[in-house]
Amino acid sequence: MPGPGRVVVVGDVVTDVLVRPLGPVTPDSDTRAAIVRRPGGSAANLASWLGSLGTPVGFVGRVGAVDRDFHAGHLAALGVEPHLAVDPERETGTIVVVLDDAGRRTMLTDRAANLALTADDVPPGLLEQAPLLHLTGYSFFEPGVRAAALELLTRARVLALPVSVDPSSVAFLREAGSEQFLAWTSGARFCFPNRDEAAVLAGTADPRAAAELLTAHYGTVVVTLDGDGCVVADRGRAAVAVPAERLVPVDPTGAGDAFCAGFLDAWCRGADPVDAAAAGARVAARAVGRLGGRP
Repeated sequence: MPGPGRVVVVGDVVTDVLVRPLGPVTPDSDTRAAIVRRPGGSAANLASWLGSLGTPVGFVGRVGAVDRDFHAGHLAALGVEPHLAVDPERETGTIVVVLDDAGRRTMLTDRAANLALTADDVPPGLLEQAPLLHLTGYSFFEPGVRAAALELLTRARVLALPVSVDPSSVAFLREAGSEQFLAWTSGARFCFPNRDEAAVLAGTADPRAAAELLTAHYGTVVVTLDGDGCVVADRGRAAVAVPAERLVPVDPTGAGDAFCAGFLDAWCRGADPVDAAAAGARVAARAVGRLGGRP
């Protein structure tokens, strides 16, 4: 069980533009659509869910100057202590999320200021007081921000600070390669791949086998399976299946972040990994029932 202090989440904060076409898309002309603008970003979403659940949490990210107050205000309203570095040149990251009637999403991503994040954007003393550091895979997939993530992992090891990692993107994971990603993140206390990410990392499409194989690199591996719940494996123990309530999703954006937040909130309160995974599934169910990736 972790000690007192704020969980520190470091990574992407973006502006999500959510687009739901109201009919067949017409090339070279107009298509009626419902379009909303929401604060997002995998790491910022996770921090927001953690804050809403009552876990003390601080978020570190980088934004463009015109959006600093917008994003800081949203984070603070959900109980998050925001530490947003203002980039002097780049705009805030933006993702256009196109949703279809089945709940699937196509994402067009410009990470912008997120790619300039540095380890020095983390305020002095913040990690020293933390019970946990959380990083997403997005912080490892580009060379500039990767240097910051690796530096933070080094600092965490020196402090004996537990780390959790969410691989985040199967497309970027394939591009980077599983061996490279495992080399970057091996030793983390928790890893939260989804079904596809686990298959890439472990080399098997069997989620249970993948979870058990990946405990060679991480203390606890939780493979999320959408409506089928998840599989939890602790090093040296057989994997355990944790069911979830199957729902028709309104918008799956941020569901994985919500799951991680529910898990980490429960773990910070003393739950074992299996009970924490069940808590994560309950929070994820809340997330898929609404537009946007935050509570």
